Amino acid sequence: MFPPGPGFTPTSSSADSPLGSASTRLSFEDKEKYSTLINSGSHLGREEQERDDATASTLSTLQAGLPSPRFEQAPPPWRRRRLVLALLLTGPILLALAVGIPVGLASMKAKQLNAAEPNKQTNGSSPQPTNPHPVGPITGGDGSLVTMEDGSTFNYSNKYGGFWVSDPNNPTDDSARPNSWTPPLNQSWDFNTDKIYGVNLGGLFVLEPFISPALFQKYPGAVDEWSLTTMMAADTANGGLSQLEHHYDTFITERDIAEIAGAGLNWVRLPIPFWAIETWLGEPFLAKTSWKYIVRLIGWCRKYGLRVNLDLHTIPGSQNGYNHSGRYGQVNFLRGTMGLANAQRALNYIRIITEFISQPEWRNVVPMFGILNEPLMPTIGINQLQSFYVEVYRMVRSITGYGAGKGPYIGLHEGFSGPDPWAGFMRGADRVVLDMHPYFAFSGGPASDSIATGTGPTAGGVWPARACQSWGNLFSSSRANYGLSVAGEWSNGWNDCGLFLNGVGFDPTYGGNCDDWQNSANWDAATKAGLLHFAAANMEALDSWFFWTWKIGNSTRGIVESPLWSYQLGLERGWMPTDPRTTTGTCAALNAPLTPAPTPYPSWMTGGNGAGAPQNVDQLLWPPATILNGGPPSQLPQYTTTATVTTLAPPSATGTNGKNLNFGSGWFNAQDTVLAPGPISGCVYPDAWDNTQAGTFLTACVPQAGQ
Repeated sequence: MFPPGPGFTPTSSSADSPLGSASTRLSFEDKEKYSTLINSGSHLGREEQERDDATASTLSTLQAGLPSPRFEQAPPPWRRRRLVLALLLTGPILLALAVGIPVGLASMKAKQLNAAEPNKQTNGSSPQPTNPHPVGPITGGDGSLVTMEDGSTFNYSNKYGGFWVSDPNNPTDDSARPNSWTPPLNQSWDFNTDKIYGVNLGGLFVLEPFISPALFQKYPGAVDEWSLTTMMAADTANGGLSQLEHHYDTFITERDIAEIAGAGLNWVRLPIPFWAIETWLGEPFLAKTSWKYIVRLIGWCRKYGLRVNLDLHTIPGSQNGYNHSGRYGQVNFLRGTMGLANAQRALNYIRIITEFISQPEWRNVVPMFGILNEPLMPTIGINQLQSFYVEVYRMVRSITGYGAGKGPYIGLHEGFSGPDPWAGFMRGADRVVLDMHPYFAFSGGPASDSIATGTGPTAGGVWPARACQSWGNLFSSSRANYGLSVAGEWSNGWNDCGLFLNGVGFDPTYGGNCDDWQNSANWDAATKAGLLHFAAANMEALDSWFFWTWKIGNSTRGIVESPLWSYQLGLERGWMPTDPRTTTGTCAALNAPLTPAPTPYPSWMTGGNGAGAPQNVDQLLWPPATILNGGPPSQLPQYTTTATVTTLAPPSATGTNGKNLNFGSGWFNAQDTVLAPGPISGCVYPDAWDNTQAGTFLTACVPQAGQ
């Protein structure tokens, strides 16, 4: 979630609540200025089959003979959790990522392997399987029995030809596929023909108040993970920070991953924090703990054939000041006195993750890496952010090499600028995807147009056509002028109702009664039909997308209080398509036809001929000539490459024959031997999370010749 701006007044606060000063928060006027001109079903139970049939029938009805929609020149629809990706269209409508041992590997006994290399320290323990070598099949499709690592079982439901694979003697088998229209993991993804139908696993390893509200309700005054972990750590009577590890272990399970594959989806986007690798002095986050759960989850995705877009969601100092960046309030990445030093740490963490996921054991299941989630480019600066992206690209490809299959696609968020500043950026660069996050929820307006307008072709009122027009125009422009583009986040939030959706202590701007939208138990047929039509229009217009998010946890009331943001709940209750392919034709039926993607893309974009060093970037120096609110690099605190490099630990296990299984060493490129950034001896560094300390550091903090 993005934090509200100074136009908001908290409805509640406490002396302990680190909400930050109003001067650090963007007003809605600022946000508007910075926003973008942006097999069969024979094994299914009767209830599930009837639900799927009903959904398909409803969508067919909705697409039949729709009249031309009437558009009022309404307030701009905008973005939901971080700033809104808006789109200025005609008139003033502002349109806004383990085998963690696949669970079948419950069959394995844990055995510690030494994965560390010289001059590296290993971080994180391997997942510990609990059920040694159960006897059973190693693959199965719809109706097959799956045995999980705790010994419990469930019947796999997948009517779309998907099948799971879990071989206890070959745990990195990549032959699974989630459905008949998606290539197995061991076959190449083709952006010219394949579409991403994905969901985010938000709130799992990077907590957000609206996704896990009960945790935040337990600790009044907690507004972000910084404040939550500080309060939890002091609460030893209730388990302290072990509560977070319990959350990592239980919030998303193998059954969730199986359900995602069974829903016709083929990717997940997995947000992860930098503190999965390490923390530095003064940072309260639960360090070096989540990684073993991250690789376990990636293993589940491998088992069911789901590709992972791994997304680095947090950065030292915060890249946007939002609660999902780790700490709410300030931007201290590439901005302020410690902005360059924080960027040095970020580069190292991106390097460490790249080394892990580029290994042959992992690269098929993690073919995309979002290197920086939602940087606030208007605050950081366009030249500064683009310089960082070019440096990241050079570093990543120096590790992986050039060409298809060599390391991941690199995802770059557009920084709330829309596609225009990125037109022609890094021509010739190997497999770089532009990531945009279009949301309607955060327009700052009342969203007064109803979505519950009946169950026929007009279901959803003006909202489905707006989605077609807004996102159709946005992404056709991006794909034509930049190239590969995906919607890394979107939701069914046509308004901004939801417990803590706008952040703890802030009111929604919706003009109606949000109680109606915070409990879906009583939603009528018209409401569900409207949301279904709206979801279908979004899906078709975005083309390749990741819904935010798969699951919303219950509040202390025992219900989901942000139901518009839960794909899982929408499937269960009938307002999400049970097969995303059925959305084709939605926009044409609304008299809002879409511009096809300009395929085939140039071969270099997908790792073919011409892929290599980027063109026209010589002016984008690293480090940048200046850091906003800081100064030239020669006058700013920095780190030197003197520290031991951390290596992320792979799982360890034995097969049924007692032999150690190979999950890689954690480090792909043995030629990459540069040390990690570390403090300069004699320097007393300013607080890396406080940008008000301009000039308050020693000259010893600036590297001298030879350092």
